[in-house]
Amino acid sequence: MLKRILLVIALFVHAVLLAQQGSVKNVILITTDGFRWQEVFNGMDATLAADKRFSQGDSVGVFKAYWAATAAERRQKLMPFLWGTVAAKGRIYGNRALGNKVNVANPYWFSYPGYNELLTGFVDTAINTNAYPPNPNTNLFEWLNCQAGFKGHVAAFGAWDAFDRILNEKRSGFPVVCGMDSCGGSKPDAQQALITQMKATAYNPFGGEEALDMFTHYAAMEQLKQHPRALYISYGETDEWAHASHYKDYLNAAHAVDKWIGDIWNYVQSDPFYRDNTVILVTVDHGRGNGDQWTSHNSKIPDSDQIWFAVIGAGIKPGGEVNGDMQLYQRQVAGTLAQLLHMDYKCEHPVADGFAPLLAK
Repeated sequence: MLKRILLVIALFVHAVLLAQQGSVKNVILITTDGFRWQEVFNGMDATLAADKRFSQGDSVGVFKAYWAATAAERRQKLMPFLWGTVAAKGRIYGNRALGNKVNVANPYWFSYPGYNELLTGFVDTAINTNAYPPNPNTNLFEWLNCQAGFKGHVAAFGAWDAFDRILNEKRSGFPVVCGMDSCGGSKPDAQQALITQMKATAYNPFGGEEALDMFTHYAAMEQLKQHPRALYISYGETDEWAHASHYKDYLNAAHAVDKWIGDIWNYVQSDPFYRDNTVILVTVDHGRGNGDQWTSHNSKIPDSDQIWFAVIGAGIKPGGEVNGDMQLYQRQVAGTLAQLLHMDYKCEHPVADGFAPLLAK
């Protein structure tokens, strides 16, 4: 009888542990500004890499670094973490060649409207310029910061200084470290103080409005050690180099972001606070044009409303590259992250339905 009782208890404990294993307690949202789905799924574009207008005088170097005979090989070279770990353990959406479509829903197809849509789950047509003032719409991270267990455990890091306005830092009540901001608040640790010093003194080709991605990344990594439950990281160089017509730098920036996402995942899986209870979702704010128009994006540039996303972590059933007809929208991401946390994100504006159930099938 005792053996039977012990067996029943053991089976019960095992069932509880299995149920808890897939429970999502923390979310990390990552964006790399304006990085095209075309490179994500096909790798380097040989025509752009060979074009003297875009190759930065080093077509040979670009081909050596990223060229291969097949799209599968090229994308693996460009983004080895995405097409290794994420493809094996998570899901990647947006390969339009397979009928899998992800689009922005806003009518403008550039950054501030895209980030508003992504972070609030709501298309606000009044936001029609990157110079728009502080966002009147409550974003998911602001909402989470008001929920039990999340207050004081929310943070955002962005290369672009507009995130102070996009996330309405003054109203939202959580730290938004963006542009040339110092990191660590009023009491930075030694590493945060060093990052701030390096950011302020390093050569910056983008001026005061945008920091180099490496500083955004390492500042966010320092924040991870303080265990935020909701973290947003926005890299910007993919967009900056594209606007500058620098295809080599654009690819190198994407390659770096892929490595950094891997660093974040490895840290998450090594830390008991995050291990097996955290989701990482990676996406973009907008797409770009094709051919000669790859450098730009707006409603007059065809196809720059086309985007992609990838997701890995707790509660996500591995599926790799998603194949088959499907239409998803940027506005659904905020609701999806809330669903994964088993929370109902509601505020003063409508929030698009999430697609979390798809991720578990």
